[in-house]
Amino acid sequence: MKPMRRTKQAALAALVLLAASGCSVTRQDPDYVPPAPLPVLEQLRQAPLTDPATLGAGTDAVSFVTADHTVACSLTSARGTSINLPYEPNTFTPPANAKLATVPVAHCELSAYPRPAAQDIADDCAGTGLGYLGGTALLTPDKAVYGECRSGVTAQEAEYGPKGSPTGPISQLAVLPEGGNVERNGLRCSAYDGGVACGNVSAQVAFFVSRDRYELIKGPGATPSAAAPKASKSP
Repeated sequence: MKPMRRTKQAALAALVLLAASGCSVTRQDPDYVPPAPLPVLEQLRQAPLTDPATLGAGTDAVSFVTADHTVACSLTSARGTSINLPYEPNTFTPPANAKLATVPVAHCELSAYPRPAAQDIADDCAGTGLGYLGGTALLTPDKAVYGECRSGVTAQEAEYGPKGSPTGPISQLAVLPEGGNVERNGLRCSAYDGGVACGNVSAQVAFFVSRDRYELIKGPGATPSAAAPKASKSP
């Protein structure tokens, strides 16, 4: 009987110690429902800014990738249709483009993506009506577009898509953590809700992209355009 008495005494002492230390055991509430993500423009407006220096940002662009490497983005510049992307060949710098106005833009690429909805196809692809693919999003100070005319994959898809090899320049980009928010030349991008939102908050123009869905916000009073969550993805 003595060993049993000592066991009960030890258990009682442990309970007394727990009560004296003010410790408590946290249990998950089975009825807890996490709050819905903020609307895109509210997220961009409210999220605290991340220091661009932590992303290794230079003077020409602020580039990053999401923690799961499904989205890569740059806050950069464009001249006409040429975008200054540090991880993809482009025609931004040749002298022929020097006469064109330089415009701040935000550009994102996805490793897997929804197909553009019919109302969001913004180009007839040289009159063919073919080759307008999803997987990219572009924001200028007054416009947001999803998709583009192209014949192949983007750099992000080549590295992190279904048949990708993650050894290229995108693999070297710094990660913008969930909730991180960066700004350049009046445009902001935020990693949240499993994807990335970029927008011009003052003009109320923005996009959100993720592997499962996208949303375009086209200005004050405009109805947001959004692909169905189960839209077809890249092969």
